[in-house]
Amino acid sequence: MKIPAIKKLVENNNLNELMAAEAAIVDEQPTTIEVEGEDEGEQLTHVLAAVWILNEMEDNGTDFKTALRMYTQKVRVSIS
Repeated sequence: MKIPAIKKLVENNNLNELMAAEAAIVDEQPTTIEVEGEDEGEQLTHVLAAVWILNEMEDNGTDFKTALRMYTQKVRVSIS
């Protein structure tokens, strides 16, 4: 998971574009947006993170940095 890649997705795409990219990656199809990552797994991780962050920002009025921090805390808890 690379924070700059997630930030770029959040800044440059809307939720519909990210959801379409998620579906394309899962179906092993090319995406219509640029998604950074060494492989499909990392690309999917970046897209899922961006979707979660955008939803948090839109639903709760959270700023990007706070939403990103919340997401990374969730990740840390899930892997510990």
